[in-house]
Amino acid sequence: MVQAPSSCGIERIEARFHGNGFSPHRHDTYALGITLSGVQTFHYRGSVRVSLPGNVIVLHPDEVHDGAAGTDDGLRYRMLYLPPERLIEAAGGVAGLPFVPEPVMADDAFRDCLAEALDDLDATPQELLLDDLIARLTASLWRHADSRGVLPDKSTSRDAVLRCRDYLQDNCDRAVSSQELEAVSGLDRYTTSRQFRKLLGTSPHRYLVMRRLDRAKQLLFEGGSLADAAFGAGFADQAHFTRHFKKTFGMTPGRWVALKRSA
Repeated sequence: MVQAPSSCGIERIEARFHGNGFSPHRHDTYALGITLSGVQTFHYRGSVRVSLPGNVIVLHPDEVHDGAAGTDDGLRYRMLYLPPERLIEAAGGVAGLPFVPEPVMADDAFRDCLAEALDDLDATPQELLLDDLIARLTASLWRHADSRGVLPDKSTSRDAVLRCRDYLQDNCDRAVSSQELEAVSGLDRYTTSRQFRKLLGTSPHRYLVMRRLDRAKQLLFEGGSLADAAFGAGFADQAHFTRHFKKTFGMTPGRWVALKRSA
């Protein structure tokens, strides 16, 4: 089992095993998982549940379950443990917690958001990214919940979002905290994240990363080294810069520089 660094009470793990992996137990958090390979089986709410690769698993706080590999090929999955209080904070005033009747589901948007949250287990997610992921995961849970509650429909605070955008542009070479954006927008961090995405189509964290990548590309174009571009644009190190660059542009920064020079 691989356990990621803890962040604000949120735990993330990757587990691989054959046969019975876990005896019956319970958590005081929501357990949100993705089956990566193999067949994942578990007893939950009086039935045997089966999750296949790509399926999303939702287990509620304080509900007993176990875990096993459904075939001799073994099992690999990742799981995120989300404290209920984080959902309450992110739900924008909804009373109570979302109750999801089906513990196994096929939902591409939910899976993609959860996969992003579980992407790099070696690193602690930056605060802006973590807040955005919590807001999106909370919305996904409420989307699958029964009729006991719905998320409120709030209009977009355009001026507040644009102030945040300008602030991120002006400070893209350093880490920007959610508390700073709360001060700039006058909104709480989760409302800021939701409304930023609604108006600009991306999260504050992703917007900040893109501005850093723009700055890094300009530094590379001007002849700077990869290390200079990484640090000059606000990335923690060259590896961090390279990972974001390749994920965004489909090639390494070194390859991008070579193509620019040959053009």
